[in-house]
Amino acid sequence: MSKFVINGGKKLAGEIKVNSSKNATVALVMASLINKGTTTLKNVPEIEEVSRMLEVIRSIGVKIKREERKLIITPPKKFNIKNIDTEAAKKTRGIILGIGALAGQVGRFEIPQAGGCRLGSRTVKPHLFALENFGINIKTTEDSYIVSAPKLKRAELILYETGDTVTENALIAAAQVNGRSEIRMASSNYMVQDLGFFLEKLGVKVTWTGSGIVEVTGKKNINKDVSYEISEDPIEAMFFLCLAITTDSNIKIKRCPIDFLELELLKLEKMGLKYKMSKKYKSNNNRTDLVDIEVLPSKLVALEEKIHAMPYPGINQDNLPFFVPIATKAEGRTLIHDWTYENRAIYFSLLNKLGAKVNLIDPHRVEVEGSSKLTGAEVVCPPALRPAAIILGAMLGAKGKSVLHNVYPIARGYERIEERLRRLGAEIERTE
Repeated sequence: MSKFVINGGKKLAGEIKVNSSKNATVALVMASLINKGTTTLKNVPEIEEVSRMLEVIRSIGVKIKREERKLIITPPKKFNIKNIDTEAAKKTRGIILGIGALAGQVGRFEIPQAGGCRLGSRTVKPHLFALENFGINIKTTEDSYIVSAPKLKRAELILYETGDTVTENALIAAAQVNGRSEIRMASSNYMVQDLGFFLEKLGVKVTWTGSGIVEVTGKKNINKDVSYEISEDPIEAMFFLCLAITTDSNIKIKRCPIDFLELELLKLEKMGLKYKMSKKYKSNNNRTDLVDIEVLPSKLVALEEKIHAMPYPGINQDNLPFFVPIATKAEGRTLIHDWTYENRAIYFSLLNKLGAKVNLIDPHRVEVEGSSKLTGAEVVCPPALRPAAIILGAMLGAKGKSVLHNVYPIARGYERIEERLRRLGAEIERTE
């Protein structure tokens, strides 16, 4: 049970580079299972979530070679699903992508139910409803999914709800079927786009026709040696934006995927945030647009309107929590509506231990009283990545000593975060 010991309230300075996306990496690791050739993934983040996924696929016979930030993945001639690492699988929600990925490779199999963040009732029914259109039959037990897929078929379907992971599952299934499939109400968020770019490398045609519709022309047998570099993470970029604001610091954040931060930046600009932005340039995959953002110390004012997440291009649901510590720095009251999850907003009130004034209206809404003077405190990380990250950001802005216990949830998504923060001048240590 590691913990962070922080001496907060210090101004930070310098430059920091945004790493590659956790969510895209998980999807691409699972999508590599549909390729009988060798998949090389570059710019892979060294985080716990990825480690759990690698433990899972290695346990079913996949050969993995890791060279610093590069993964070389070679599937077996036959997957041994019975040997699956159940404990690793239960620690990641990405395991649910194994249904779409393995359905075209294994006729019948059983995998553990999805884990990951505890954010209330996160129904898997949209996945079941989507995948059944491709001829995949799924029976749920108390702790597993029993999957039967004698033969995948093309499909035209509308998703039960617009979601990133369910769109990925449907894309991966469609990619393994000869001919054209159409998915409506599909997400086009950053990790879904990365998956589409990767599938195109495999020879699958992925076309976004607008209005949440994606057409997929798949291939029954994919056997191709491919290499793909993963895009940068807009959620990590938002963490550093939040950090600059909570510490009232001048920080340059490099390699920000701007297409997935535009509305967040507009809201912050209207709150009074001052920043400079470079011209756009391409990520190393030649697909994603990046910018460098220099955040300047600013006086913020609360917005009159509520702040809420929406499917892309709205505010990302994983970026919404960062507006809570940001709102503590803004004069006035900010209403934040987290409609996506039943329980996540409850974790936001943990900032009150640091002296914030976060009023929990109901399980979905909080009202934040701004201009709060945060002070150090001891807090146990909630079992959810983004709420844990906002506590870390708030502690770095809180005057005095803070201790953040059980930081595994942060390690799931942020690579060597304490080392990177120290390079900005933060006083933070990780201890057992």
